[in-house]
Amino acid sequence: MLAFMATTGVLGWLNIRGIALSVHLPDEVYAGTDTFLSVKLHNRKRYLPSFLIRVSVAGGTTSFLLVDRKRPQTGSLLVSFAARGPLQLPDASISSPFPVNFFIRAASLPVHQACTVFPAPRPLPVPAPGGKPDAGEATAVAAAGYDGELAKISDYRGGEPLKLIHWRLSAKHEELKVKELSASAAEPLLLDLDLLPGRDLEQRLSFCTFLVNRLVKGGRPVGLKLGERVIAPGSTRSHRLMLLTELASYGKN
Repeated sequence: MLAFMATTGVLGWLNIRGIALSVHLPDEVYAGTDTFLSVKLHNRKRYLPSFLIRVSVAGGTTSFLLVDRKRPQTGSLLVSFAARGPLQLPDASISSPFPVNFFIRAASLPVHQACTVFPAPRPLPVPAPGGKPDAGEATAVAAAGYDGELAKISDYRGGEPLKLIHWRLSAKHEELKVKELSASAAEPLLLDLDLLPGRDLEQRLSFCTFLVNRLVKGGRPVGLKLGERVIAPGSTRSHRLMLLTELASYGKN
């Protein structure tokens, strides 16, 4: 019996030995929202595979039946973070009941992964270009312009630039036809955190997060006023993530 226990103990220890772990989080992580975290296991043992490996990170778990030598295995698990702000992921735990479900061997592995948890978004009516809310609908820009998307084809009225003339259709219809383009962007908007509704700072940050996402994704340039600090409007994805990072870190210092 003692020999059996010793043998299974050694095999269990060897099974989790030589395991390395790496994790990856998406660009957008929001407080209180389930997020998929990608886990990759590497078996660095010289000869033996590993069996029945369970990985736990930040409260989420996933399992691997087999982690072969020199063949990384990838899985995913759900995690959720309660608070906004910069975050360093805690150490991961790996465990296994192999070879028999008598002993469960476990070990901790460092996780070298940091992220920023954005405030939880809460719906709020979105300001339209005229300053009134649009009942939560995304801002759509349909005004005429010269550098947006093609909206329609119409008759030439005499004031349009030559570059907008649709020569092929004009030849077909024997009269000049012009391309009408939508405006490329709506009026820029500066969101003042102090002026947003909400019973406290956290609720205002949640409303502001929702507005930033909805407006920028709708093509409207958005900036922020955080106390005395002003961030100029922009409409790119990188600008949106920068604004969300500013909201996540606001008041944490």
